[in-house]
Amino acid sequence: MSNEIEIKTGRILELLERENLSGVLLNAQHNFAWITGGCSNGIDLSRENGAASIFVRRDGKRFLLANNIEMSRMLIEEVSPDDFEPVVFSWQNERASGDFVIETATSLSSAAIATDIRMHPSTAAIEGKIAPCRYELTVDEIDRFRSLGKDAGRAIRKTIDKISPGQSEIEIAATIQAELAAQGMSSVVTLVAADERIANFRHPIPTENRWRKTLLLVTCAKRGGLIVNLSRIACVGDIPSVLRDRTDATAFVNAKLWDAMRPGVSGAKLYQVAADAYSSVGFADEINLHHQGGAAGYKTREWVAHPKSTEIVRKNQAFSWNPSVSGTKVEETIIVTSDGYDVISRSADFPVIANDIEGREYLSPGILTL
Repeated sequence: MSNEIEIKTGRILELLERENLSGVLLNAQHNFAWITGGCSNGIDLSRENGAASIFVRRDGKRFLLANNIEMSRMLIEEVSPDDFEPVVFSWQNERASGDFVIETATSLSSAAIATDIRMHPSTAAIEGKIAPCRYELTVDEIDRFRSLGKDAGRAIRKTIDKISPGQSEIEIAATIQAELAAQGMSSVVTLVAADERIANFRHPIPTENRWRKTLLLVTCAKRGGLIVNLSRIACVGDIPSVLRDRTDATAFVNAKLWDAMRPGVSGAKLYQVAADAYSSVGFADEINLHHQGGAAGYKTREWVAHPKSTEIVRKNQAFSWNPSVSGTKVEETIIVTSDGYDVISRSADFPVIANDIEGREYLSPGILTL
């Protein structure tokens, strides 16, 4: 049995004890990836639900529930029967009743069960209580996350080398996706903005707009269920002074957030840190134009910092802050450690903006001149 799976099972068992449940059925694609250590039950990626489920019983027993279409591939290519006991059923029975999978899981237990996300009105969904089980990364997850971040940072840097002014945002987005795919990653969010669209829209879905001077590239790159988030800006020729000044200000906000990252700090406190930083560099209203990011992991954001956030930072938790001033943005993914943080998504040979806060240097991504 994987030690990672053992640790995660222990967290689920503690949850079941607190909630007085006999078991929980994990069907969401992000939870399946989490509990299995990076495997996938995804087929239709437009849906949160997956094509197979993991049932964790209160006695620690784990089951893989899948129909006869999916079970053989699951056992050959995804999960081990040594870790999850297979429970197979016909696809016809599954389709005939909306709660068939839940009934199957219930038959394996002795009392009430729950699901992670809503699967049927008859059973409570407790995703909000499962989510904190994902927050503290295991040793194996940290290794996979660092590898993912390194590969994603490299892919975005290679993308910039391969694209040219005059290309459309859609063409540039396709290059991002191809570079990620070559390393086994998929881009669950791909944003590209050229020139004036950077200032106009915080979530610039790629269009036929063609790149002339300045370009923003954003990806949320996924592999093995984990998602790393990063943004990069490139500029043809001299960097306009307004763009440079605004990016320097944004990097300062990012540095202040990184400096505040320590276990036990609340999301509300971090929001205030960002608000104060924006104000100190003369852009107080910018925090109202976009969220600042927050915890990362098996979702692009597990939670987002806001004025009333009660979530707290945990050791070995991933974060992606994305401060922005109209026309520019800074974003990396980090992992909180016992003595600070590690940036896992840096792009080699990419300019950085240094900020010194109380004797510690913080390096945010800058603007690449082409």
